[in-house]
Amino acid sequence: MPVSETAAVVLDDAGVVVACSQGAVKLLDCAPGQTCAPLLGLVPRAGTDGAPVGRPVTIPGGGHAGQKAALTCTVVRLAARTPGDCGADAQWLVLVTPADTVVQAVEPDAWRRRTGLSHAAAAGIGASLDVTETAETLVNLLVPDFADLATVDIAEQVLVGDEPPHLDASGDVRLRRTAAAQSPEISAEDLLAVGEALPPVTDGTLMRPLMEGLPVVVPDVAILHAELGVDPESLPLFVPSGAHSSIAVPLYARGLILGCVTVWRSQLPSAFGDEDAALLQDVVSRAALGVDNARRYTKEHLSAVALQRSLLPRSALDSAAAETAGLYQPAGGGLGVGGDWFDVIPLPSLRVAFVVGDVVGHGLDATAAMARLRTAVRTLADLDLDPGELLTHLDDLVIGLSGEEVNGVSRSEAAVLGATCLYAVYDPVTRGCVAATAGHPPPAMVSPGEQPVFVDVLPGPPLGVGGMPFEITEFGVRPGSMLAFFTDGLVESRGGDIEEGMDRLRSALTGANSSRPLGEIGQSVFDSVLPQEPSDDAALLLARTHALSSDQVAEWELEADLSLVAHARELVVGQLSSWQLDELSFVTELVASELVTNAIRYAGGPVGLRLIRDRVLVCEVSDPSSTQPRLRRARETDEGGRGLFLVAQLTDRWGCRFTGSGKTIWTEQPLGGPLG
Repeated sequence: MPVSETAAVVLDDAGVVVACSQGAVKLLDCAPGQTCAPLLGLVPRAGTDGAPVGRPVTIPGGGHAGQKAALTCTVVRLAARTPGDCGADAQWLVLVTPADTVVQAVEPDAWRRRTGLSHAAAAGIGASLDVTETAETLVNLLVPDFADLATVDIAEQVLVGDEPPHLDASGDVRLRRTAAAQSPEISAEDLLAVGEALPPVTDGTLMRPLMEGLPVVVPDVAILHAELGVDPESLPLFVPSGAHSSIAVPLYARGLILGCVTVWRSQLPSAFGDEDAALLQDVVSRAALGVDNARRYTKEHLSAVALQRSLLPRSALDSAAAETAGLYQPAGGGLGVGGDWFDVIPLPSLRVAFVVGDVVGHGLDATAAMARLRTAVRTLADLDLDPGELLTHLDDLVIGLSGEEVNGVSRSEAAVLGATCLYAVYDPVTRGCVAATAGHPPPAMVSPGEQPVFVDVLPGPPLGVGGMPFEITEFGVRPGSMLAFFTDGLVESRGGDIEEGMDRLRSALTGANSSRPLGEIGQSVFDSVLPQEPSDDAALLLARTHALSSDQVAEWELEADLSLVAHARELVVGQLSSWQLDELSFVTELVASELVTNAIRYAGGPVGLRLIRDRVLVCEVSDPSSTQPRLRRARETDEGGRGLFLVAQLTDRWGCRFTGSGKTIWTEQPLGGPLG
C-alpha cells in the first residue's frame, strides 16, 4: 500500500471502531461499531496513560486471514467526542501502514539522510566546471551517510575534454579513477587508487545494464566474485574487503558513457536495495550533466590555451636590442583564458617592437579575436610604420571587423571592438623609444639605480572608436634599463582603484633585482600583485634594453653631388677594414654605391650613409624624398634600372621605411659573407 493510502482508525477506550478509512477495512478487517482486535493492545485502558502516544509501533500483522506483513501504527489521543463534555470517553486516532512501505516510520534517520542527500546533490553538483572537482563533490556527498565507500571512474577521453565514443561492450570502456571517499571503518587498502587506470572488465550479463545507462544493484558481494569476470588476483582492485553490498550507476549523458559511480556498504547494516538504486541514479544523473558540462568547458579551455600559447612568442628572447621575457596568467573563478597578449617583433636596423594588448571577453572567441589582432600588428610592423600610423591602420581594421559582426558573420569580431593596444619601438643605436597607445596603460621604466616610473605616454582611444589620432611619445632609455609592458588585468581588481594597482606594481618593480633573470622577476611581480584567483587575465612583458657602442656604428652625411659617390665607397671600405670585415667589402661597396647614387640622382641631398655592425651588417642610406623605391627587372636595352635588383640579389634582406624627414633604405648581410 502506498504511503499516501495510510489507513486511519478512530477507537474508543474499549477498542471499538468509531470511524475508519477504506484502507483500514482492507488491512484490519474491521468496520465501525466493531471491536478492532489487532489494535486492542495499543489503546490504553480508561484512566491510564499506557499507550505509546505519538510514537510509531510495529505489530505482527493485520486481521485478514493469511496477513503476514507487520503493521506500523502511530496512536494519537483525540479530544472528547463532544466539546465541553468532560465525562465522555476518550478517543484515539491510529494511523496504520504496512511496515515495509514506510521507510520514514521504520528508519526516520535514514529517510532524513536520503532527503538531505537529494537536496545536497541538487545544490552542490554542477557548481564546478572542473571534471575532477565534480567527481570529488559527488563522493563526499555519498559518504558516510549513504555509503561507506564511493568511487568515481571517468572515461579517459572525458578527462581531457573529448567526447567518448559510443560503445556497446564494457570491455571496450577505458576508465580512470578520478575520486574516492571512504568512512574510517571500511578497509580499502588494496582498492585501485585515484589516478590509476581501471583494468578492462569482460562484458557480461552483470555489466550489460551499465552500457544502457541503468544501475546494477549487488545485494550480496559474493555475486561479484562469481560474475564480475576478472582475474581473482585483480579482484581486490575492484571490491573492497568487508563490503557486503554495492550499487554501480553509469555517468550517462546524451547516450554516452562518461564514467561510473560505485558505492559500497560495510558498516551500514542494511544492504542496498532498489530504492537506494533509484535515489543514487537520480543523484548520479545530476552529476552526469555536471561532468558533461565540465568536459565541454575543459575542451574549450584547452583549445583556447593551446591557441593562445601557439600565438604568443617564446617566453624568453634575446636580441641585439633587448632581452625579453613574457608571462601570461588566465583569470580565476572559471573565467579562464582571455584575450590579453604580448609580442616582440624584430625590426630592421636591429630595432625591436614591443606590443601588448587586451581583447574584450574570455574563451575561444576572445582568443580568436586576439589572434586576428596579433596577425594584423605583425603585418603592419613589417611595413615599418611609426607607432601612431600603425595604430591608425589597426583601428581601421577593427572598425571593418566590427562591421562584419553587425552583419552576423562571426562572434569573434565583437571582441576586437574596444580592444586596447600599446606599440613601442626601441632603437639600440639612438637609445630611444617611440610609443603610442590605444586605450592601454602606459609602460613602466626601471632605470639603473632609480625608482620605477610610468612613462607619460599620450593616451589614445581604444580600437574601434575611429576619428581620433594616435599621438606618439618619444623618450630616452638608458642602457640596462628595464621596461615593463602590462595589461590592465595586472593592476585592476573588482572594487579596487586602478591607481592602487599601479602603486602595487610600482612597489613590486622596486624590489626587482636587475641582475636576476627576467622570468624570475616577472613571476615575483605576479605573485606580489595578483590575487590568488584574479578576476581578469593578465599579461606582462619585461624587456631589459641593450645599447650599441660607438665603435659598432659609423655614419656620414653627403651633399647631393654624384662625384661624392666614389668618396662614399672609400668610406665604406675603410670602415669595414677597421672592423676586420674585409670579406664583405666588395658587396657592401657595391650596395652603398647604388643606393647613394639613386638618392642623389632622384631625391637630392643631404644623403645619410650609416653602417651598423652587430650580429649582421646593416647598411642604410637616407634621403629627403618620400617616394617609395620600386624593384623592377630591366630590359636588355635599358641603360639603368638594375640597381635595386642587384641590391636584392646580393644582400640577405632589404627594405624601406619612411621617417619624418624622408625615407631610409636599408640592407642586411650576414657576417659570414654574401649569400651563395
